[in-house]
Amino acid sequence: MSEEFNFLDEYTLENRFVRLSPLKNSHISSLLDVANEEDLWTYMTEKGNGQDNLTRYINSAIHNRNIEKEYPFIVYDKVKNKYAGVTRLYEYSKTLKVIKLGHTWYGKQFRGSGVNKNCKFLLFEFIFEHLKLERIGLGVHSENKVSIAAIESIGCKKEGRLRNFLPSLNGLKRSDILLYSIIKEDWFNAAKSMLKNRLIVINRI
Repeated sequence: MSEEFNFLDEYTLENRFVRLSPLKNSHISSLLDVANEEDLWTYMTEKGNGQDNLTRYINSAIHNRNIEKEYPFIVYDKVKNKYAGVTRLYEYSKTLKVIKLGHTWYGKQFRGSGVNKNCKFLLFEFIFEHLKLERIGLGVHSENKVSIAAIESIGCKKEGRLRNFLPSLNGLKRSDILLYSIIKEDWFNAAKSMLKNRLIVINRI
């Protein structure tokens, strides 16, 4: 029997390597050093660098949870014993059985370490096996090559492009957003076993 997604519930997803828990105001100081990394916000329209920006960023995310628009998680790296960044679920539809995943960022020391793949495995498992949803949508700035590679490496499939959706990085033109998704059949037919095998290799290192 499926479990309905509830924005009021305190969801915690974890394994031996990472823990995702609801983002709180009390996490501002824990994320400040990571949020101050210069390149972190290059492809983000909403900025969180500096105490004031990060406070507004987190308060906005929590407000959006309260109005059932988004569900923000803070990510804790159990190996390094440090907070690594944040991610969110949003645009949930009970009727259509769909949800989106995004607004994800991690500090430099956590990128390429297996944190993202561990988090995505836990989130995909939660969405497809507990909530019994049919589809997860993801979007990425067309110039963000690192994030594009990361999304494709976890079994997501490119399915479209929103043209001229954002200002380009140089501010002179417009940039596209690339649309990706993973659906229930992708997860159970191939993506789950593929991602699990990659985690076995990563988590041994």
